Amino acid sequence: MRVNYQDLAKTVAALTEGETDEVALMATVVCELHHADDRFDWTGFYRVTEPEVLKIGPYQGGHGCLVIPFSRGVCGAAARTNETQLVDDVEAFPGHIACSSSTRSEIVLPVHNAKGAVIGVLDIDSDQPAAFDEEDAMALESLLAQVFGKL
Repeated sequence: MRVNYQDLAKTVAALTEGETDEVALMATVVCELHHADDRFDWTGFYRVTEPEVLKIGPYQGGHGCLVIPFSRGVCGAAARTNETQLVDDVEAFPGHIACSSSTRSEIVLPVHNAKGAVIGVLDIDSDQPAAFDEEDAMALESLLAQVFGKL
């Protein structure tokens, strides 16, 4: 089953209406995303907790890495460059951090607040190679702006 991003955006909007707590929003988004698509093997947020450091936030799936510096991995690259990272083959990504041996591909998107500051990243891993594309990137960027752009 592949996610219908339009339906997902409506559901998330209804569930998060009026909510301003960052962690509550992350938990709700992760739950809805993780169960919306068979490609999503691990879905979670890493939060910026201090300069140049990401720490695990709400997630669904197996255990994630607890701390990721901006200087390492796909999540660090998304936070450091402020750009979505589409990785078809994690083994080919320099400095990839293997939190799970089953991960084959991933998409990581920076999460911004209303001021445009990066407050974290959304990390979605798949056990399938090349599982994500530009359509996923654009739809997820829009969803994140809808939910977190008001904080």
